[in-house]
This record gives sequence, C-alpha cells and structure tokens, in this order.
Amino acid sequence: MFRTPWVRAAVAGLTCAVLTGPAAGCGSDDDGTRTAGEVRTDRTDDEGRPYREVPEEDAPEIGVVVQPDEARAGGWDVRIRVRNFRLTPESSPKGSPADAVRGRGYARLYLDGRPLASLRTTAYRLPPTRLARGTHHLTARLYADDHTVWAVDGEPVEATADLTASGAEPSPGASTVG
Repeated sequence: MFRTPWVRAAVAGLTCAVLTGPAAGCGSDDDGTRTAGEVRTDRTDDEGRPYREVPEEDAPEIGVVVQPDEARAGGWDVRIRVRNFRLTPESSPKGSPADAVRGRGYARLYLDGRPLASLRTTAYRLPPTRLARGTHHLTARLYADDHTVWAVDGEPVEATADLTASGAEPSPGASTVG
C-alpha cells in the first residue's frame, strides 16, 4: 500500500500516536529483549534504591531545562529531554513493581537534593511557592520501572540545572521542598 520508506514510517508514527496516545511511548526499539543491565547491591541512591549498571554505549541520557514562567504568576517550567530512553506510563498497580526493561522507566526530580516529583512525561511546572529566595539545584535522574537507578560507571544517569528565585519569600508556613 505505501511504497516509499518515509511514507510507511510517517503512517506508522501517526497510527501509533492515534491508537495509543503520547504517553504510550511509541517508537522503534527491540521490545526490551536486550539486557536491562546489572543491579548493583553495593550502590544505592539516598532513598536506598539500587543502581542498575549499563554500559556507556547503551546508556540512556537525560537533560533538564528550566525557564521562568512569567505568564502564570511566576514559577518555572521544567522540561526534560531523554535519549536512548522512553518514559513509560504508570502501568502496574500500586505495590506491584514492574520489571526493568532496557531504556525505559521514569524520571525523578530533586530540588536541592530532596525528592520533588516523579515524571512519566517530559514536562513539570514548579510553582513559585516551592522556592525560597536564592539559588537552587534541580536534578532529574532516570529510574527503571522496578525503581532501580540507571547508572554508568557507578554514577546515576542524571542532569542538574541551577535556578535562582529572586522574588518575594514564600508565604509563612509554605514548604520550600516537599
């Protein structure tokens, strides 16, 4: 029916987007048949999650971009960009961990080293009430669906952006992280 490769690819991409929606993570991959790395029991993140070591040539990558959101009374728009990785939708019932599949999972955001949010999409809005005046570090780290940390050479796959809050102090009683 479709004779040229680029037409077949375009139709396949549109079909995937229409049938499953953007959160399903369509695209070409090997259906997770390659190894999902080696779980290291000697390394964990601050929350006790073990590292899942993968070779550098197969490793996922992440970047984080933070921009002020002046249109909505302050705050910041956070965007993550991933390579060799697919954000998977929440698919397993609570309390039932999913299997780790190579190059798939979710991202966690940390603000000044404290957990902020889990992401299964590329966008997050950080409200202005979450930050005190000053410079802060926002880190995005990749996790497998079994909650292990994707790692290369003993280091987590993550990216950090600095942002500076120069507006008014948060209202009394407001948490700066949490």
